[in-house]
Amino acid sequence: MSNRLNQEREEQLQPQRIKSCKEKLESLGFDVRQTDPTKLEFEYKGSKIQFYPYSGWHSGRTIKDGRGFSDLLRQLK
Repeated sequence: MSNRLNQEREEQLQPQRIKSCKEKLESLGFDVRQTDPTKLEFEYKGSKIQFYPYSGWHSGRTIKDGRGFSDLLRQLK
């Protein structure tokens, strides 16, 4: 669990966000792995992309690091 102020809200919403983001990425053809309870990983253009659904943070060599699932999807299309 993180050090966020509202940890109860995070605990409730995180599984939902992970599930919905994973389903959306898989529908786009990515092989998504959940490497720990807070992070999803997949490959894009030969590099590993890490995505944290609760905070929206994404990072990887072949994308521009940033925040927001919609921003990540825009880069992947």
